[in-house]
Amino acid sequence: MSLRPTLRHRQQRGFTLIEIMIVVVILGILGALVLPNIMGRPDQAKATAARTDIKSIATALEVYRLDNGHYPSTTQGLQALVQRPQGIPSPRHWSAQGYLKVLPQDPWGTPYQYLNPGLRSAYGFDLYSLGADGQPGGDGLAAEIGNWEP
Repeated sequence: MSLRPTLRHRQQRGFTLIEIMIVVVILGILGALVLPNIMGRPDQAKATAARTDIKSIATALEVYRLDNGHYPSTTQGLQALVQRPQGIPSPRHWSAQGYLKVLPQDPWGTPYQYLNPGLRSAYGFDLYSLGADGQPGGDGLAAEIGNWEP
């Protein structure tokens, strides 16, 4: 029995799982930082992220309504999805796990806005981001992004 094949086999080993994972993480970080700048559309990516967040929060509001028979009031706000709300209307069957783990901010770092009853949406509530400028109204990238959009 010769030891040569065993030594040769040890010298030709591949990458470990940890080494591969480190490379994947580094590539992911570089992609997240560089790709939006290369594509030249970081503001459009933020608007898309806001629309996605709004859909997720709206889904959580629907589950809240199914459990409790109503949406949270404007005063109770979106925080009612994370913590049991106080005041009227009182939630009848609020989920002990909540409806969201964390209430996200929009991609520009401002809180999402909530109004019940809503003025623009057919869903009974308005859920929206103030957009890039953080102010009501506006055009283009500064326009509000809400659940009334298709």
